[in-house]
Amino acid sequence: MNNHRPVILFAALLLSLAITGTAQELVWNVDADVVFNNREGGDEQTPDQTFLFTRLAPELGVALDEGRHTFKGGVAWYQPINDGGEGYKVLPIVYYQFRHRKWQVALGAMPRRLLRAEVPRYMWSDSLRYCQPRLRGALVQYGDARNYVELALDWRQMQSRNRREAFAVLVNADWNLGAGIMAGGHVQYNHLAKRKDAPEGEGVNDDVTINPMLGFDATRYTSLDLLRVDVGAVVQMQRCRAAADGWLTPSGFVADARLRRGWFEARESLFAGKDLFPLYPQFGSELNLGDPYYRSKFYSRTEVVAHVVNTRFVDLTASLSFHATNHVTGFWQQIACRFYIDNNIWRHRRDKGYLRGERLRSTF
Repeated sequence: MNNHRPVILFAALLLSLAITGTAQELVWNVDADVVFNNREGGDEQTPDQTFLFTRLAPELGVALDEGRHTFKGGVAWYQPINDGGEGYKVLPIVYYQFRHRKWQVALGAMPRRLLRAEVPRYMWSDSLRYCQPRLRGALVQYGDARNYVELALDWRQMQSRNRREAFAVLVNADWNLGAGIMAGGHVQYNHLAKRKDAPEGEGVNDDVTINPMLGFDATRYTSLDLLRVDVGAVVQMQRCRAAADGWLTPSGFVADARLRRGWFEARESLFAGKDLFPLYPQFGSELNLGDPYYRSKFYSRTEVVAHVVNTRFVDLTASLSFHATNHVTGFWQQIACRFYIDNNIWRHRRDKGYLRGERLRSTF
């Protein structure tokens, strides 16, 4: 009971503020996922395995000054579905959010869904998206409905005698240059420091990703709901400061093509170049957050997705993913359902046009 006492007190405080004042508005949302993902045809780096889990993330807060200032708290409960009920995580969500014209700022432990960018999988793997739903630090965003630049700080691990200090700084951008041409990309600095009282020889590690992209959104020239192609380069700069070989700088070419019409969606992602994670054998996913498939010289990921139900508040999908490298092939089957509701959707719950007017974005 003691573990839940801070959450109960926080909820009571927010509720009392909303009731006693006229300038405050009680805001809330519930974000939930159910995912089944069966992976076949991998190797030692991408082994055959099955993910089956639920995730529930309720939030409650108070908005002031017509939504300019918002303070929210809640939890993200990740629960693998197994007989023993083991392996679950209950992670706190507490953050402040400021909105003014084209600016948005968030501070605290916040859900990753606040990011506008879909971070590529050579930077964040599927498994990371499954198991770590939060950013812990700060998020600054500037933009409008079509253009944005965002900067995020994610403090991933605090230093202890058993755990290294780790944080990541991420910049995403997507800007419309006109005539459907988009420019942007991603830059990430990932830092893995020493443990407290670390043994001699344990070094500090750096991982830098530079990923400029140029895109063409041809949707308006077609009858499709989405048709977009992005191409670019990805450069990794990695080093272990305790080693003598200095910076390692693998690079490669990346391309991504997406097509959607109604319930059907297809996507192709390509990579060709050098092993993007040369330090992976030493530090694994503690340093390199991306998908180990990108350790190959060539990688193709082809996805076919059926949006069985897709409205403003639910996205139920069934998908097949085909993976091919210069060494192995893989085949993933996934069924996923995301359900999202907040005080605005609830207010318009009887308006069928509103509920069907905008599609909920998948988490995975």
